[in-house]
Amino acid sequence: MSTAKHSTGSTNTTNKSHVIEYRSKFNVYALAWRQTRAEFGLAIGSCDEAASSHVEVVEKRPGSESQMRCVARADFEYPVTKLLWAPEKAQSSLVCSTSDLLRVHELVESGEGKALSLRGTLKQNPHQKKSSVFSPPLTSFDWSEVDPAVLVTSSIDTTCSVWDMNRLEQKTQLIAHDKAVYDVCFSRNPDIFGSVGADGSLRTFDLRSLEHSTILYETTSRLVSATQTMESQALLRIAWNRLDSNYIAVFGEGGSDASGAGKVVVVDVRVPSVALLELSGHRMRKQEVGAGASKGGSKNATIAGGVNAIAWAPHSSAHLCTVGEDAYALVWDLSKAPPRTVLDAPLLTYIANEPINNVSWTPGNQDWIGIAAGKTVQALKV
Repeated sequence: MSTAKHSTGSTNTTNKSHVIEYRSKFNVYALAWRQTRAEFGLAIGSCDEAASSHVEVVEKRPGSESQMRCVARADFEYPVTKLLWAPEKAQSSLVCSTSDLLRVHELVESGEGKALSLRGTLKQNPHQKKSSVFSPPLTSFDWSEVDPAVLVTSSIDTTCSVWDMNRLEQKTQLIAHDKAVYDVCFSRNPDIFGSVGADGSLRTFDLRSLEHSTILYETTSRLVSATQTMESQALLRIAWNRLDSNYIAVFGEGGSDASGAGKVVVVDVRVPSVALLELSGHRMRKQEVGAGASKGGSKNATIAGGVNAIAWAPHSSAHLCTVGEDAYALVWDLSKAPPRTVLDAPLLTYIANEPINNVSWTPGNQDWIGIAAGKTVQALKV
């Protein structure tokens, strides 16, 4: 793709005085804001390689302008790949999670405060019909904000499953990709959702006609030295613009070569197969490794500046937040960017103390961006 560099202007750094923080006992990956403005809180999930995993609900500590506290907790056998609260339209306190299964909890009042009560455990049908005992792990899901009765999950077994959340049952299942499906996301149209996966493709599906899909974008193939074969670079995450369904953002797996590490691609559905914009703000960094670091005996290792998560602004079709391994959270303004350009200067920058694993930006708290970095969860005022 022939592109031109384009800088959006000077970069502003987010004021750290406008940060509310929670320190967990475990490394945090999954992250989701409450969907209603009246309730300032998040659900967070662990990503430790331990015997069990945890989900916590954290809220602003009474009387504090800088700290949050845990108000409820649930234990899981496997790490949680994603968390989402029920859309605001559903008017409920349900929170869904994916791991080995799709689970539905409800935040309820108890005698000692609040608790996460399990409302349902949903197991998808294995499409190969070889086993009814073990369900393939679920990599992600999305809950339709327009029609809260519809939820779609993605799995490593190449499938996506559509669920009826009123009946808590699987409606249908489809083979979505040639390899594992890593993420799914609804359009503003509740019948349309998109997916990305290990085969390097961005595809869209229509619930009214699931026999076919549309491939909107594919990554270029590269030579894998270990096998001496050409393979497509996997696409890891998808985010559909909340206010303008013409735009979808995706990013691929990181690396230290020139294969697109640290870049986010914005695709216009009206012009498939090519990138409308590329955002290149996450940089590689140096880190001392090895024994004797304090005595000068260490070596500098290059840490790839890969992107870990993306989120469109809930109140603006032109703003996107990206977070990555370089510990940066970047807010981009795409409103003045010419098509087919590479942007390298974000509108806002926040630097965490550790690589940022995830980001959440929802309509209920549009003035706040939630990030997870190590064991720390932070709410950033923007």
